[in-house]
Amino acid sequence: QVQLVESGGGLVQARGSLRLSCATSSQRALNMAWFRQAPGKWREFVAGINWNEGDIYYADSVKGRFTISRDNAKNTVFLQMSSLDPEDTAVYTCAADPRHTLVFTTTGDYAYWGQGTQVTVSS
Repeated sequence: QVQLVESGGGLVQARGSLRLSCATSSQRALNMAWFRQAPGKWREFVAGINWNEGDIYYADSVKGRFTISRDNAKNTVFLQMSSLDPEDTAVYTCAADPRHTLVFTTTGDYAYWGQGTQVTVSS
């Protein structure tokens, strides 16, 4: 069982920045992704990075504003969020995919999930 723990959420003003971290207990590098869920909406894919950083994918809504990265030596994945908008307000959750080598964007492809961290962007 792989455990994921997110940190870094909080309240930020519009056009501000925030960095999320996700620490994983896995001893091998897994494909990782960030999803988010706003109130009354479905959970949606935000960004994903494969185990060796050879495949990175962003949702169109965050492309150019968010950057996903990882430090395999520290078993940690990051999501740097810039130019935040109130529409980015959501619970952000990291997830791990132990099966694939390329990034997948659907929730069913991820076997392990964190508890989530709240990001609130005020206008």
